[in-house]
Amino acid sequence: MRPITREWVDKAEGDLATTERECRARKRPNYDGACFHAQQCAEKYLKGILAEAQAAFPKTHDLVDLLDRALALHPHWEQFREDLAFLSAFGVDVRYPGETADKESALDARRRCRRFRAAARQALGLEPSDRMLPGF
Repeated sequence: MRPITREWVDKAEGDLATTERECRARKRPNYDGACFHAQQCAEKYLKGILAEAQAAFPKTHDLVDLLDRALALHPHWEQFREDLAFLSAFGVDVRYPGETADKESALDARRRCRRFRAAARQALGLEPSDRMLPGF
């Protein structure tokens, strides 16, 4: 694995850890944060996949655009289009007034993120399990 890919994976795993914490929080959970970090996890895995293939990609939070670029490498990832479109909305919107995520949205974002994460990790030759791994 290229060093830049490892950096993307490590950052993605940090985002997943934040999503997991916020979804489990009993006092003052931040569901906006959980959704945002689920989006960020998927985004960083997509960018890691593209970086590993030395494919160019723009600075974007649009997961569907990144998916379209990754489909040349993993055409079967078309199955994630709906999940990634759902997550993509959390890249910006919930960070500003006017949009607020609830617990149901946060749990759905976490589920969709975990699903894509497993496929991305498998593509990178990493453990595809949904469980958090020490050292990522």
